[in-house]
This record gives sequence, C-alpha cells and structure tokens, in this order.
Amino acid sequence: MENMKELLKKEEFKPLKVGEIVEGKIIARGKSAIYLDLGKYGTGIIYGKEFFEAKDILKEIKIGENIFAKVLEPDNEEGFVELSFALAKKELAFEKLKEEKIIKAKIIGANKGGLLAQISGIPAFLPVSQLSFKNYPRVKGDSEKILKSLQKFIGKELEVKVLSLNKEGGQIIISERLAEAEKSKELLKKYKIGDVVEGEVTGLTDFGAFLRFGECLEGMIHISEMGEKVKDPSEILKIGDKVKAKIIDISQGRVSLSLKI
Repeated sequence: MENMKELLKKEEFKPLKVGEIVEGKIIARGKSAIYLDLGKYGTGIIYGKEFFEAKDILKEIKIGENIFAKVLEPDNEEGFVELSFALAKKELAFEKLKEEKIIKAKIIGANKGGLLAQISGIPAFLPVSQLSFKNYPRVKGDSEKILKSLQKFIGKELEVKVLSLNKEGGQIIISERLAEAEKSKELLKKYKIGDVVEGEVTGLTDFGAFLRFGECLEGMIHISEMGEKVKDPSEILKIGDKVKAKIIDISQGRVSLSLKI
C-alpha cells in the first residue's frame, strides 16, 4: 500500500497542458532541434517549424542555460514534450507590456494613418492622432505630405505607452502622446493656470502654433488665442521665434497657451 508521502507526491504532480509556459534547461542541440530538461515532465524538444522560426535567437543560447517555451504537445509519439520558443517569447512579452508604463518602440514603417513599430519583436501601430505634440505632422495639405512627414521616423525609437492590447489577435496600439503625458505630470506640477512662460515656436499649423518651454514641455497656442485679426498663425509667428505666452489650461498632460497676456 502506498504511504502518505507517495500519495502527496502524486497529488502535487499535474500533467502539462497545451498552451502552458514551462521553463527548461538546454541539454543538447541537433542540426534542427533543441532539447530541454523539463525536470519531472521529462524532455522537451523544439524542432521543425518552431526551431527555424527562432533559430537566430536559439543559436546564441548555450547548453546549460534556461529558457521558457510554450507547450504544443505534452507527449508526442517519441515521448517528447513538443515546445515553441517563439510563442512563449511573444506571450511573455505581452505580459510584460501590461506592466510597463513607458516603453521604447522601434519604428519600422509608415502609412497615411500612422507608424508601424516593433516592441520586443511584436508588431505595433502608432496612429497619427497618438503622436506627441512635438512629432505630430505639422504640414498643410493632403495625406501624401503627412506620409512624407511620418517617414522621417523610420529607424528611430520613440517612447510610448500601450493604448490597447489584444493578445489573441496579436494587435498592439501604442501612444506617444500618453507616454509624454506620463512624463509631463511631474514637470507640470511646477506650473499653474495664469503663469506666463517663455519658449520657442516649434511648429505651425492652420489652427495654431506649438511652443516648447521649460524642461522639454510643449503647449499649443490656438489661433483664437493669437488675436481677433489673425487668420493664419504664420502671419505673426515663424518657427524658431521666442515668445511669451500665458497658460490657460492644463489637462491630461496637455497645455493650452494664449498670446493674450
């Protein structure tokens, strides 16, 4: 009859399930396979399509090192646990994204709607509307001019915050504006409505101008705050001008300014 210790050990052992993330030590490698020691679960294998999808990363990992992998088949015909390194890496990256406040995104492309990016190898999209005031396309004209303005960001890294994350669909929408607001919260504590600031005009649009002031803060001067007779901001301002403006609103990291001091 089995003693109590043996019964407890059996109760503690839970068979692996498809989709579970496990950690294992690399014990051997073949021409197109990696073998992992999964302890009580036996030996895991990353091979075939799963090996070739991650071969550039796997070739840098040495025997004896531990990695995480996702279970595809708990017990195949050869007695191995079939695993995917790429899927585990993606899922863990998704989980990390949920926790991070501000992250860096590498811009790899652009279209008329925004920027195509990658975060930890996962595709993400940054809509034009979610660009910071500093990087928002300040061009007059059609979408082709907007696209040309966006293409200058390809190859660069931008600090962003996750706006929405759909793990099942693999879709991540990111926002530079939210990241900027997060960073600006502390800096903006130094200012209040009614303060007069001095800064540099960094951009002009049909509807107003952008003014950089303080420690990398930026606010917008709407055309209605430039004077009753002003029909176009370029009539009275040009990029690089140093001007004084009054803070008329601070909301969600955004600063509204007025030339009517």
